[in-house]
Amino acid sequence: MGSLDMQSSSASSEWLIFIAILLAVGIGIACFIIWLFLFRKSGKKRRKRQGRNHRKINPTLAETGGLPPVRKLNQPPRGT
Repeated sequence: MGSLDMQSSSASSEWLIFIAILLAVGIGIACFIIWLFLFRKSGKKRRKRQGRNHRKINPTLAETGGLPPVRKLNQPPRGT
């Protein structure tokens, strides 16, 4: 009977170790998810706002200096 008691105690200690590891992994995943939703989104919003202020996506020709000079009414177009 002594060997039966030893087997059952080692089996229960293995289960306790398994449950402890499972709990540790679960807590780690929960912390990662909390970090993902609480802290990561606020950083993305800041970067998007800064990017919009620094560059314009579709500037006009006048803003880039691509328009020709203004022509007078009685002046014919160049090249004709």
